[in-house]
Formats: sequence, C-alpha cells, structure tokens
Amino acid sequence: MPWAVLGLWLAALVLVGPLAGKFSDVQQNRAVDYLPDSADSTQVARVQDQLPGGEATDLVLVYHRDGGLTAADRQTAADQVTEVGGAYDLSGTPQGIPSEDGSTLMYPVSSNQPGQDEEARNAFVDGVRDIAESGAGLSVEVGGPGALNTDMSKVFETIDGTLLLATLAVVTVLLILIYRSPFLWLVPLAVAGVAAAMAMAAAYGLHELFDVTITGQSGGVMTILVLGAGTDYALLLIARYREELRRHERPYDAMRTALRGCGPAILASSGTVAAGLLCLLAADLNSSSGMGPVGMVGVLAALVAMTTLLPAVLVLLGRRVFWPLIPAFGSTPKARRSLFGAMGTSATRRPAAVLAGGAVLLGALALGALNLPGSLKQEDSFTEKPESIAAMQTLAQEYPERSSQPVTVIAPTDKAGAVLDEARATDGVAEAAAGRSGDGWTEIAVFTTAAPESAGETKTIEALRDSLDGSYGAYVGGPSAQQIDLADSQSRDRMVVVPLVLAAVFLILVFLLRSLVAPLMLLVAVVAVWGAALGIGGLVFGPVLDFGGTDPGLGLLSFVFLVALGVDYGIFLMHRMREESVNGAEPQTAALTALRTTGGVIASAGVVLAATFAVLTTLPLVGMVELGFVIAVGVLLDTFLVRTYLVTTASVLLGRKVWWPGKLSRIPEPEPLERQPEPV
Repeated sequence: MPWAVLGLWLAALVLVGPLAGKFSDVQQNRAVDYLPDSADSTQVARVQDQLPGGEATDLVLVYHRDGGLTAADRQTAADQVTEVGGAYDLSGTPQGIPSEDGSTLMYPVSSNQPGQDEEARNAFVDGVRDIAESGAGLSVEVGGPGALNTDMSKVFETIDGTLLLATLAVVTVLLILIYRSPFLWLVPLAVAGVAAAMAMAAAYGLHELFDVTITGQSGGVMTILVLGAGTDYALLLIARYREELRRHERPYDAMRTALRGCGPAILASSGTVAAGLLCLLAADLNSSSGMGPVGMVGVLAALVAMTTLLPAVLVLLGRRVFWPLIPAFGSTPKARRSLFGAMGTSATRRPAAVLAGGAVLLGALALGALNLPGSLKQEDSFTEKPESIAAMQTLAQEYPERSSQPVTVIAPTDKAGAVLDEARATDGVAEAAAGRSGDGWTEIAVFTTAAPESAGETKTIEALRDSLDGSYGAYVGGPSAQQIDLADSQSRDRMVVVPLVLAAVFLILVFLLRSLVAPLMLLVAVVAVWGAALGIGGLVFGPVLDFGGTDPGLGLLSFVFLVALGVDYGIFLMHRMREESVNGAEPQTAALTALRTTGGVIASAGVVLAATFAVLTTLPLVGMVELGFVIAVGVLLDTFLVRTYLVTTASVLLGRKVWWPGKLSRIPEPEPLERQPEPV
C-alpha cells in the first residue's frame, strides 16, 4: 500500500510538473490588474488597449544638476532624447519642460510599441535607461508610470524563487532543532516541496479554466501557506506517529492509528483555513478575490500531501528515520516536566486575574493601531528606492506647481471637445491636451497642479469624475486614480468579507465542537489577537521602520489569515479538551490535560508558521513586509499568550458552560466537599 501511494504521487508529479513551471508566467502585477471590472480606472485601461497602438508606456526623463543646468547639459539632454526617438517609435515629439530654478529639465516620452507585452515594456524601459546616462555632475533618472511598472515587475519576478528558498531554509533549521535528527527533517521538507509544486500546477489550472487573477502577492502567500501549514500538519502527525510506534510493533499499524487520532483535527483545521480564504471570493478587488482560491489550493495541496504521501514515506523508512532517538516498541518515553503544564497550572491558580490581565494587555496593544501611517503611496511602496521612485521625488520637489504624472480621461469622441473644455475649467488642473482617438473614444491627458497621490490631486480627480462621468460619459483613470479605486474597493471588501469569514469559521467550529459558547470564545480570542498584532504594527511601521504608509489591503488580508490560522490552534486545544470532558474529566483537569498534551507540538507549529510568514519581511515591498510582520506577530501572540493563558483560563472559569447547549454542559458540576470539624 505505501509503495502504491508513492507511485501515484510520482506519476502525478511527472504529469503536473510542466504546469507548475508556468505558474509565474500567468502572474499579473499591474495596478489595474488588481482593480474590479467596475472601476473607472479599469475602463480607462481597457479603452487604452483598443486605441491605435494599444496600451501606452509613459516615461519621464529627468535631468538635474545642483546649482543649475548648463548649456552643455541641455544639449546632452536633447541629444539623448533624440537618440531615444531614433531607437523607438515614440508618440509625438518630446518637449523639454524646465523647472523654475533652472536646475531640472524633464522630457515626457511615450510609446505604444511595447503594448501589453510585459517583456517588451521592460526592454523599452531598460533601453531608454541605457541611453539616458548620467555623468560629470549631471544626474539622469528615468521615471513615470512605465518605469514604475518595470521596477515593480522586476521585484515580483524574484519573489517566487526568493520566498521558496528563504522559507525552505527557515523550515529546515526549525525542523532540525525540533526533531534533533539528521534525517527526519528531510522527509516533511521534501513532501512540502512536492505539495508546493502541486499547488502551483493547480493554481495555473484555475487561471486557465476560470480566469482566476494571480498576482505576485497571492503567489507568494500561497508558497508560504503550503510550506507553513504543511509543516504544521507534519509536526502533528509525526508527534502522534512517534507515540503510536511505542504501542504497535508494525509501523503500518502505528501510522494507521496516528491518522485516525489526529486526522480529524488536521482535516478540520485545513477546512477552516480553506473556508476562510474562499470568503475572499466575495471581494470586489480582483487581487483579493483571486487570492481566495489560490490560497485554498495551497492549503488543500498541503493537506493531501501530508496525509497521504508523508505517511507512506514514513512507513517505508520505518523506525530508523527517527535515529538517534528511535521509539522502540513497548518502551515508554522519558518523563519530562511539561512546560505548558506548568504554565497552565500557574494560570489556573487565579484564572480571573490572568484573564483580565491578558485582556487588558491585548486591548492596550490594539490601541497602537491608531498610530498606523496613512495609505501607502506608490513612492513609498519599496523598502529600497528604485530609479523610478527617485525620479518621482525629484519631480515633486522641482515642479511643485505641476504634476509630472498625467490623469487620463477617456471621453466619447463626439464629446471630446466639451470634455477637454470642462477638464481645463476644473479647479486644480494645470493643463489638458487631447491625444489618440479610435473606436469612438478619445484620450485626454490632464496634468494637475498638485503632486501625484497628494490630497490636492485626489480632490481634483474626484472633481473631474463628478463633472465628467455623468454628463459626458467619460472615465477618469491613470496611476493616481487607480490608487483611489484600490482604496475604495478595499474599504468595501472589508465590510463584506469580514462578516463572511466570521460566519463561516463560526459554523465550522459549532459543527466540530457541538457548542455555541466555545466557538464564540475562540472567535473573540482570534479577533483580539488581530487587533493587538495590528497595534504592534502601528508601533513599529512608522516609528521604527520609517514606512511612509500602510497598504490598504493589510487590514482585510491580515484578518482573514489570522482568524483562519489562529482558530486552527484553538481547534487542536478545544478538541482535546472536549475529548477529556467526554471521558469524565472535570473542567479544570480537562483544560490542563489538553494544554499539557497539545502545547509542545502546537507551540512548535506556531513558531514554524510565524517564521514562514516572517520571511515576507525580507522582500523589498513595504506591503509584503507589513503583511508578513502582522501575521507572524499575531501567530506568536495566539500561540504563547492567548491559547496558553486566556483560552485556558476562560474555559476553567466557564466550566461545563463552555460546551453549552451540548450534552456536556448539562452534566452537573461536582459539589465541593464540606470541611469536617477535627475530632476531639
């Protein structure tokens, strides 16, 4: 039987291997790819694709010298721009725009030659950068939306490989420390790698069959989920398998018993995470709705691999895989003082005080969320400033009266003249000019007087939409408008997805625990953890890491993952507590026994999961760093504070009422023994 399972997995890996290799090719990382179909920015991007030449790649060449440009500098700039025009098919003739103090000269250039081909766009941007060279005190920077997209795509190109290698390294070190074996750690790690390949192939299939949006962010999170959750399931299974090897002579019998014992809890755990992620399908934002099924296939791939392939490999390797700590048949493990048992005992001495203190601590930490920086701007989205961001900052400093990034208006051609006049008359508009026309639409570039993504520019964009959308049937888009639409969609999605996640997780917990009080207690605990983790982020992101903003999707995504993953550990604890209660244990005894028996394994799993999400903090994107930090901190809070102390003490205080309205809640509490007088 184990050989048959291994053979099936090898055959499946051969079949889906080529599909896994195509996973990175279908990732979409333009800002407009994240937006819902209904957004104005999405409509603008679609019409631009249909105009003659297709999608335009807009760049800005920025020439700057401290103290003022010389005549030779201006000639160098003109010569380089002419060389760019000779090498590429540009839209129109670029005109230089000097700054007021004469220290900077910018040349906006645009080309339709790359179209939607990402490789062609990147080649165009790199080619322009090769031509526009700095020297002799003259700095030259290539910025604009096209350059920013190229810098962003280059970061995402390295994410999959960087994340996979870094996560494997972290998991390897932790497994070696946990198992203290030179061989055992290789088994779950290799199986997790197989699960990652299967997940990539499945996600590619979702994209091809159902047009699911896959981004660099969702791909990176899927990798973390497969390796983190998969390793967690392996830790639980191997710990139970090691116990059963002492009771069964044949490894096959020991594994079968281990699967029967911990399989339901692992299945419920993965089901909770999958259900929580699927709630993201209700999100309006394409990137969030796509992350739901992509993350789900990652969790399910980890579940299937760890409950079929891992057991088969372990059975085939036999007891020797645990060398040098081989569990012999009939032996008993060396008695050790349980750290979590001691922690639980200390907590239950004064449960009310411990619960109140923990609640106050979490509430105080959650107040730090008030210190979270505002919405993240594009110029602040990198931890290391690329050339496109440096150009953007130079332009904002040298051209305070004029935005270097156009707001794109798409108007019906028969109303283009009126739209152009209306745009020029709008407060905050410095300049507007008509561009390409085709298929009944005309493109209009509008430059505002405010800096990109500033409050003034946002006000101008909203004024343009108010005056143009209804009366003229025009759409207002462009990079800054895309950021506005992203923030609006995220706000709407939080209102819809958060209640769905809570309802889905609550129903699963009710079915598993056959209670209403215990699920509510676990949900309150994980929501408190989410608030505290966000609060710690507020104390770190701005004051310590000097981040200029918070990613608009941080609140929603961190909530989904912390609720789904945090409930996992609650399931293992409460499921064991319920088993002890069914067997007749008193509430306090059941709580302490559950904590003592599950604490070590779940603590190891929590550390592994937190470490895998912490790998996201090594990436050069602020949004990914923030997401990884909040989830890692939340998992550690849940593992070592909430589950160990707060859930345990709350269960002790509630007694059998924690299982209300199930049968366990109706078992009468034992009467305390009355103190008898001492005999005379």
